[in-house]
Amino acid sequence: MLENITIVKPEEIEKRSMEIITSELNGRTWPEPEFAVVKRCIHTSADFDYADNLCFSENAVRTGMEALRRGAHIVTDTRMAWSGINKKKVAVFGGEVHCFMSDDSVASEAKQRGCTRAAICMERGAKLPGEVIFAIGNAPTALIRLYEMIQEGRIRPALIIGAPVGFVNVVESKELIMKTDVPFIVPRGRKGGSNIAATICNAMLYQL
Repeated sequence: MLENITIVKPEEIEKRSMEIITSELNGRTWPEPEFAVVKRCIHTSADFDYADNLCFSENAVRTGMEALRRGAHIVTDTRMAWSGINKKKVAVFGGEVHCFMSDDSVASEAKQRGCTRAAICMERGAKLPGEVIFAIGNAPTALIRLYEMIQEGRIRPALIIGAPVGFVNVVESKELIMKTDVPFIVPRGRKGGSNIAATICNAMLYQL
């Protein structure tokens, strides 16, 4: 077995991985900067389904990159997504990454109102100054609340990354976001996750 393993230096692993991904896509390609996002999602998950299920509104990636360059905040629905985003890179442009899920006041308000903490977190994110990118990797209720606030005219996100994973209201909540006129990046269907939400953020940041 060992004779079939080639030792690769750490700095070469990502480069080799991207070469393998490009090769196994068998000539399929996307315009940049979308192609970089597709490859990074596959790289993170080892799942080539992202080549088929990733949906982009027109110029979504470039729109997100420009917002980040202007110092946009990123709001996530999980600490895992928050942990995975390159916060130093965000800070270079004057932005910050936020996750309000563990705030005691969020839990208290959610209990009082009979809704999820994720929904309250979206409301907190809507109150941040300047441009906001929402990176959702877990909670369909976060996307549903964002949709409601967009329809009410209370918020205009710079970009929504709608990547919750699972079986209950996941598909439906993603479809709601895709019906808005807000820029979006959405892995259609049941797949996604906090790691994918963070990966999409980083894919934009690394191209700045």
